[in-house]
Amino acid sequence: MILGEKEVVYVVSDSVGETAEFVVKAVATQFNGGNVEIRRNSYVDDFEDIEDVLILARSSGGKSIIAYTIVIPVLKEYLDRRAAEENIMAVDLLSPLMNAFTTSFNKTPHHQPGLMRKLDEEYFRKIEAIEFAVKYDDGRDPRGILKADIVLIGVSRTSKTPLSMYLAHKRFKVANVPLVPEVPAPEELFEIPRKNCIGLIISPNKLNEIRLERLKALGLGSKASYASFERILDELDYAEKIMKRVGCPIINVSNKAIEETAGLILEVLKKERSL
Repeated sequence: MILGEKEVVYVVSDSVGETAEFVVKAVATQFNGGNVEIRRNSYVDDFEDIEDVLILARSSGGKSIIAYTIVIPVLKEYLDRRAAEENIMAVDLLSPLMNAFTTSFNKTPHHQPGLMRKLDEEYFRKIEAIEFAVKYDDGRDPRGILKADIVLIGVSRTSKTPLSMYLAHKRFKVANVPLVPEVPAPEELFEIPRKNCIGLIISPNKLNEIRLERLKALGLGSKASYASFERILDELDYAEKIMKRVGCPIINVSNKAIEETAGLILEVLKKERSL
């Protein structure tokens, strides 16, 4: 069969209709492709919309097909019945596979339009958040502080980076800033609402233990000032002063897993932002 110039496929969907259009194009390529005209009808959500498509299909002047991805049962049934009454071919692109899922996997479909697009949007938001966390990790660019959903501040080895990545996977844009006595805290920290910032503290003993392990991993001597108690106490004292100036909530990360600390961060922020 070679498709003629006036042959039309009406793509009908209770969502955007991208899936149906893609399938129709894939099929059309098997018939010398391109000669079929595809007319997409998106967000069809009532009987009147279906009647409008049927009128178009009747008046197309040649053979026409309705290819649809409608998951709302009452609309699907209405379209099937009316298309049969009008002697118009209507092809359900989803039901065969949905029925296979139901039968083989013992699952019940939601019958809710737009879920695929919602999943796509969630995925891209997560990717965007991950890219944000990488770009604004470790205070690389203080401009990220003003754009972030969450800003984490604390001395080195308080899990700022892994926490940023963990929260990014939950679609939060996170910037983190190390607090070092020799480096002035970025002014942006004092411009954001306190509810956007979380201070991370840790016990001196735990920080000493972590830093000693870090030095060992780097092949450096344990006597480096980075892990000395005097240095640690100076850093923690400086960090506490900055956190008090910012006025942000503070969480002690000593002996806490990343998941536990992240949960506390979200709880604290939820409470702060509801005030």
